[in-house]
Amino acid sequence: MELINSAFCEEVKSIVNDAVKFIRNERFDFNESAVEYKGTNDLVSYVDKTAEKILVEKLLLIIPEAGFIAEENTLSINNKDYCWIIDPLDGTTNFIHGLNCYCVSVALIYKNELVLGVVHEVVSDECFYAWKNGGAYCNNKKIVVSSINSLNKSLIATGFPYTNYLRMEAYMRVFDYCMRNTHGLRRLGSAAMDLVYVAAGRMDAFYEYGLNAWDVAAGCLILKEAGGQVTDFSGEENYLFGKEILATNTSIHDAFLEIIQREFES
Repeated sequence: MELINSAFCEEVKSIVNDAVKFIRNERFDFNESAVEYKGTNDLVSYVDKTAEKILVEKLLLIIPEAGFIAEENTLSINNKDYCWIIDPLDGTTNFIHGLNCYCVSVALIYKNELVLGVVHEVVSDECFYAWKNGGAYCNNKKIVVSSINSLNKSLIATGFPYTNYLRMEAYMRVFDYCMRNTHGLRRLGSAAMDLVYVAAGRMDAFYEYGLNAWDVAAGCLILKEAGGQVTDFSGEENYLFGKEILATNTSIHDAFLEIIQREFES
């Protein structure tokens, strides 16, 4: 664990930035004919795959013994003490359609505990990052969650399910509640960005189900280091691999969790 510090985080940020530069260069000449379909609403292209290769090859150089959990399966080994969790392009659909808000997300776990996270938004060139017990930052400035302490003053982020529709009725009941009882909802199309925006105090909470570890790992650590709280819908800690997440500024967590549990368990 002595490995994880500010200097190490700078190395990872530099590697992530290499992938960001590649994606940024490709967006101007990208052709939709390069899109592949992993599912009806689950898209991928050579941009995702190449960015992931850049990340894997360079991250292997700094921890050769590390494992990887990577969205495009460039290298998938997850039985190591150190394991990188990578989303090379979170917000692929936005990228393909020329919409802003897509990022590179890289997290590191040590013995199943999150210890580092970097989320770099490509268009705005904002890099959010944190290491365990080191605080959270955006472009070298410390960030903290908002001080909003009531749901009716909160701005909520969410993501729409795109492969698993089995819990849609409960999801929409929470959506309806938030429409009527908060400052509103936003759907950015990138769970990693939703999480870091909560970390930076730009939004106050985020909820979604059906996500994978690479969607949330880096953002969860950044949010926690910024003073936020993350649980699954049961209020437990299985948000990384449990495919459901509630992330807040802490002050409204219990109140929002009560709504989530009421609707998803009814």
